[in-house]
Amino acid sequence: MIAVYSVPLRERFRGITVRDGVLLRGPAGWGEFSPFWDYDDATCVPWLRAAVEMATAPYTAPVRGEVAVNATVPAVAPERAAAIVAASGCGTVKVKVAEPGQSLADDLDRVAAVRAALGPHGSIRVDANGAWPVEDAVAALTALDRAAGGLEYAEQPCRSVEELAAVRRRVRVPIAADESIRRASDPLAVVRAHAADVIVMKVQPLGGVRACLELAEEVALPITVSSALDSSVGLAAGVALAAALPGTPNASGLATGTLLAGDVTRAPLVPADGALPVRRVDADAIPLASAEVDARWRARLGRVAALAGIDLNQALS
Repeated sequence: MIAVYSVPLRERFRGITVRDGVLLRGPAGWGEFSPFWDYDDATCVPWLRAAVEMATAPYTAPVRGEVAVNATVPAVAPERAAAIVAASGCGTVKVKVAEPGQSLADDLDRVAAVRAALGPHGSIRVDANGAWPVEDAVAALTALDRAAGGLEYAEQPCRSVEELAAVRRRVRVPIAADESIRRASDPLAVVRAHAADVIVMKVQPLGGVRACLELAEEVALPITVSSALDSSVGLAAGVALAAALPGTPNASGLATGTLLAGDVTRAPLVPADGALPVRRVDADAIPLASAEVDARWRARLGRVAALAGIDLNQALS
């Protein structure tokens, strides 16, 4: 079974106000294929491999029954940021910074509001999505670290591996690599360049839970499992990955279901007391996309499947 979903967001996030994608049903349950529209077909191939894995293979055996998660604060006003933190129940918060059209002063106010709402003992991480050149990153992270009373880490402050390495040498804030892992032809380049202290892993962009576990062994750095703004179907695979990692992984960025104004299930994956349980999700309440969006996704799915050499009818039967 193939269904195209469409769900509005509560707030603009990553430049979008609606999240949509394709759900696939196979012998193991539901999988999700939801690459963002600015990705070309070749970039979408691992996303489809991950969706097929979700739908056709059992999850890897967990070593824990639930995973701690961080709250996510979009590039919103300080008052709204504080309200999100207060309602989350999470002890770790990721704050979006470097939003186009906003200033560093906006970021500092937002981070300060998060610290006030979180209290002195919670952890704050920021995510710039590769927006800064090196000098801007050094200045911004120094200021944000002060505003936060200490940052846990800064996620992808610059675009390239070389820039990440340069920033890491000049700031006391630990650096996390996201796009430099999931959108790289050689994700281990980050490790060789000593460009990061933490690796962010997302199941769909990296080709599935098993591919992520293999990569985690190779990078041998602390891991934060995060979402690609998935529905609860995709989030369940992220939870499965975080639950299967050895040791004690960082709080995962998998509480993003709270950013959606709806979901594809009557039992969405939203945190309780700052954690998510390990379980599969039944897509039993799919908000279907319009005919135009449905046709666009099905055409994209067909192109990517052909490029990946995947016969979906056979794979999902």
